[in-house]
Amino acid sequence: QVQLVESGGGSVQAGGSLRLSCAASGYRYSNYCMGWFRQAPGKEREGVASISTGGGSTNYADTVRGRFTISRDNAKNTLYLQMNSLKPEDTAMYYCAAVLAPGPWRCPPWNAYNDWGHGTQVTVSS
Repeated sequence: QVQLVESGGGSVQAGGSLRLSCAASGYRYSNYCMGWFRQAPGKEREGVASISTGGGSTNYADTVRGRFTISRDNAKNTLYLQMNSLKPEDTAMYYCAAVLAPGPWRCPPWNAYNDWGHGTQVTVSS
């Protein structure tokens, strides 16, 4: 079955950077769209970034566009999220997620992702 394990979270001051990783196993990774989501205390989970099977198409939430970069290494079955210029409002549990891709350049909407990791905590202090 699909297994997703996130790492790289931690505590950082505002303006700092973190790089999250997600190691995937148990399925044909290159056939799946991958995404990063986050959930802050008392808030609903939200989509942060997604990437197509080959990495050629990406999508970002407005709140992170220009600061975060999603990427994937299909040879290593690993997903990344480079987070720069972090803000206190970026504080949340970050989750990696997967969904079977409808095509090589398209990814389903946020609510279609159906395999999840356990999350890694990111805390940004002011």
